[in-house]
Amino acid sequence: MLIPAVPVHDPSSTALLPTMTPRKTQPFQHATAMLPTVPGGSRPDQSPAAGDDPAGGDQAEPDGEARPRRGERVVKLRPERTGEGYKSVYSELTRPTIGSRIRTGLRFSGELMITFGLIILLFAGYEIWGKSVIVNAHQSTLSQELERAWEDEPGPDPTVAPTGGPSAPPGVAPPKAPAGGKPMASLYIPKLDKSWVVVEGVTQKDIRYAPGHYPKTALPGQVGNFSVAGHRNKATFWSLDELHDGDVIVVESKTDWYVYKVTDNLIVKPSQVEVVAAVPGKPKAKPTKAMLTLTTCNPKFDNYERLIIHAELARKQPKSAGQPDELKG
Repeated sequence: MLIPAVPVHDPSSTALLPTMTPRKTQPFQHATAMLPTVPGGSRPDQSPAAGDDPAGGDQAEPDGEARPRRGERVVKLRPERTGEGYKSVYSELTRPTIGSRIRTGLRFSGELMITFGLIILLFAGYEIWGKSVIVNAHQSTLSQELERAWEDEPGPDPTVAPTGGPSAPPGVAPPKAPAGGKPMASLYIPKLDKSWVVVEGVTQKDIRYAPGHYPKTALPGQVGNFSVAGHRNKATFWSLDELHDGDVIVVESKTDWYVYKVTDNLIVKPSQVEVVAAVPGKPKAKPTKAMLTLTTCNPKFDNYERLIIHAELARKQPKSAGQPDELKG
């Protein structure tokens, strides 16, 4: 062996290790200055209170939970089992009571009523103002269509024999109603300061933007009952109930003005269709007068009744003689 064995009990075996003399240093006076003060700790000159840990630490409860220090309050976030079930700080704060249920119900009912009221106001605004704007725009278009239709309509045919009827002068063929939805006449009510273009037909599509002529009833000025239906909105027959006996209604055709005067204002059921018969109220009677009937829903914003206006032809005036005096005032 190159390394000789060292005797275990040889006193000189440690002679090569020099003795280390500790170096004297100045004691650090503020050795604990960097440590923050622990709240609740006891001062050296103050004996710990009963129940406090003399070392200033937390003392564990028998169930393993730390005890609060002086001035602290522990809120248990973990659910705790009781006779009524599990409870926690969250369940205590959010548990509904009778008062909270009543307040929630009242709040929900109030919000529901406000929403419903706003919907009703919007619907009423649309019925009163919105539809008026739309109907007036379509009425302007229909008026232009009617003017073009009258211009394109052929004049009197001299080869046609006289019919002898009050609406068919000599040499003039009896007028025919246009196709459904097409304009056929103009209607004026001076008392209401209203006028409309009347279209052919009374389906919902036909009378959406204009009053409609009942098919198979008389045409303007003819013996029989010229019957017209219209919606009860602000732009159409809204104020029709204001007409009374003697009020004037004027109808314009291509060649003539027809002046009618109101004779009756009545309310009927929707099933009483005899109001538009050739002789109103008498479906089987033979007509001898030229009548006008206007029909609309009643009351306003509903349709379980019908408002009926009957009028009788008072006079006829050619358009070549100018506008009737009833429209000039």
